[in-house]
Amino acid sequence: MRCPEPGCAGTISDGYCTVCGIAATAAEPDSGPATAPAGDATDGEAKTTGTGPNRPALSRGRLGAGIVAMPRIPRGDPAAAILPDPQVPERQRFCGNAECGAPVGRSRHAESARTEGCCGQCGTRYSFVPRLIRGDLVGGQYEVQGCIAHGGLGWIYLAIDRNVHDRWVVLKGLVNSGNADAMAAAAAEAFALAEVEHPNIVRIHNFVEHRHDTGAPVGYIVMEYVGGTSLKQIRRTHNGPLPPDQAVAYIVEIAPALEYLHAMGMVYCDFKPDNVMQCDEQLKLIDLGAVIAMDDTDSPIYGTAGYQAPEIAWTGPTVATDVYTVGRTLAVLVMDLPQHNGRFVDRLPPPDTVPVLAAHESLYRCILRATDTDPARRFSSMAEMADQLTGVLHEVVAADGVPVPPRRSLHFSPQRGLYGGGYRAPVVPAEVIAALPVPVVDPSDPGAAVLATTSGTPPAQLEYALDLARGGARQASLFSVEVALRLIRAALELGRPSDARSQLEALTPDLSADWRVPWYRGQCYLLESDYAAAYSDFDAVLAALPGELAPKMALAATAELRGDVDAATRYYETIWQTDDTYISAAFGLARQRARARDRTGAVAALDRVPSASAYHVQAGTAAVEILLDGDSSTDVGEQILIDAGDRASVLPIESGSARAALRLRVMESALNWLEAGNSAPAARLLGTDFTEHDLRRGIEQCYRTLARDTQDLWLRIGLVEQANASRPRTRL
Repeated sequence: MRCPEPGCAGTISDGYCTVCGIAATAAEPDSGPATAPAGDATDGEAKTTGTGPNRPALSRGRLGAGIVAMPRIPRGDPAAAILPDPQVPERQRFCGNAECGAPVGRSRHAESARTEGCCGQCGTRYSFVPRLIRGDLVGGQYEVQGCIAHGGLGWIYLAIDRNVHDRWVVLKGLVNSGNADAMAAAAAEAFALAEVEHPNIVRIHNFVEHRHDTGAPVGYIVMEYVGGTSLKQIRRTHNGPLPPDQAVAYIVEIAPALEYLHAMGMVYCDFKPDNVMQCDEQLKLIDLGAVIAMDDTDSPIYGTAGYQAPEIAWTGPTVATDVYTVGRTLAVLVMDLPQHNGRFVDRLPPPDTVPVLAAHESLYRCILRATDTDPARRFSSMAEMADQLTGVLHEVVAADGVPVPPRRSLHFSPQRGLYGGGYRAPVVPAEVIAALPVPVVDPSDPGAAVLATTSGTPPAQLEYALDLARGGARQASLFSVEVALRLIRAALELGRPSDARSQLEALTPDLSADWRVPWYRGQCYLLESDYAAAYSDFDAVLAALPGELAPKMALAATAELRGDVDAATRYYETIWQTDDTYISAAFGLARQRARARDRTGAVAALDRVPSASAYHVQAGTAAVEILLDGDSSTDVGEQILIDAGDRASVLPIESGSARAALRLRVMESALNWLEAGNSAPAARLLGTDFTEHDLRRGIEQCYRTLARDTQDLWLRIGLVEQANASRPRTRL
């Protein structure tokens, strides 16, 4: 069978080409150079040169989910990556024996540092000298061009494949060919890469051996050349932490590659900025030398201090240990982590000492959960972490004033209704619970289908409807967490927190770590007016789901009820600037800003309610009320009165009495302003002259409209009397 690789004359033997080494089922190679896996690159690693300025051009494309302006990294010239004088800095020279790890090759007193020798503690040989030089032909087809970096397992070389279109490839060798652990790790990387087919993971082309002058064969992994820049170098070029939206976008983009490895039963182990490369708008995960199977209890574990999970020595590599490294990487990208002896310390700095964390609470919470010292409290998968980071990304971008589309949550429904729909409307706990989003039903739950048939059933009839829907004895005997939770929600909606709590306590042993327990328990506390306890439970939900808006909505309402204006403002603002379907947040934010005497900010929050919203008129009415709030003689000026009148005149209010009530509010404020001694302006207000006579005439008409529309006799009499008292005074 002929090799399917274009331009190759080899044949397939035992599943692989005898010339280029490509597997029979391998896809065609990229038409152009794709960066070299840089491994644990030293400070002397080469910089890929581009054709533009130091800061790459920004674009909103696939990378960044279409909402973040991400830098485009040009492919550049592969030859420019070659190190002119490849050396390993002394501070990065350690014994390759996994049980030793002592510093080696260091200068002492008058002695210069040695690049080859034996470890003084265990006797293991070491060498930091490149084994290959320009012109060496490895495996009979890969012509070495030079070194491009030094990684944890040895030197990394750039070469040209003379058998396949002179394509650029990367050869990864070992620090010391006599190191059995290192050789095993290289073989493991070759095996792992041969099994991997993912667009965000570097491709392996071949695995070859080369005999050096010593006669000992050394293995080399042949990989695609990814002509781009590592996230480490991008951060360095940026002269500090990356913008948070770009850093989060990078993690969201590369997360599927790690999820793919986990699905294959493998753990990456050594995730860090050095090992993620960007070329154009694509990210690649490189250097799979530390990849290990989850059930492998014998192979050595490789990683990088400062990124590696603290428990990995006794738990072994797990999904949780990879999640930890990703959280640490995100922290390194967005802030300057403190260091000790050249490595990042494990603890995170307090958020109030790091501006980016203080400005973006959800980002801090995401990093905090990913790097929790308890592996069970971390994100359960890279998919879950990426989903929450996507929510964080929307918040971060929206905070910069960039409009973002509403994000569909995988955990919560949209907001179900409105609470506090007005400037002075009270926040009622029962209304908050009725308006909050509800957890999405798990479709794999035995009761999911039954719940779908009772979605419109009133809470008081739900239990009876569920019994009917479940029908036969077999269906009724199946325990359903979702049905139990739905009954708890029904009890809350009926205002029976004690019933809801007793049902929740019976269910808690089955859901000890489930965020839905504090979600519903917090609502019980809310109905009982224990706002401190409710706030604590909702905060626990947000700690588990930092990218979700629903727990922020619950926290905002609870903070408002307990009088915490700062917290309520913070959460309402985050929600409203991120998703304009949370209308309650607009009213809540307006109330908090008005209490802080920020009239302009309060009105601006309400102005963002879409004109197509059913609550647009309600928001416009509240904006007018906020403008007119205060002492008409001092707090409300001419321009505010005219603005309020203009707003009231264009609001499409269908109810005649509601329209008259709003016009009455504006005109009475204007009349009070004139009677305080202010001069009448030349402007018109609500279609009338801004004079005492015309304002009184307008006020009279508003009262008579209200009297005509009311069904209450005594109220009608009172309104008519007010109309008579307000009419313009006439002279006989």
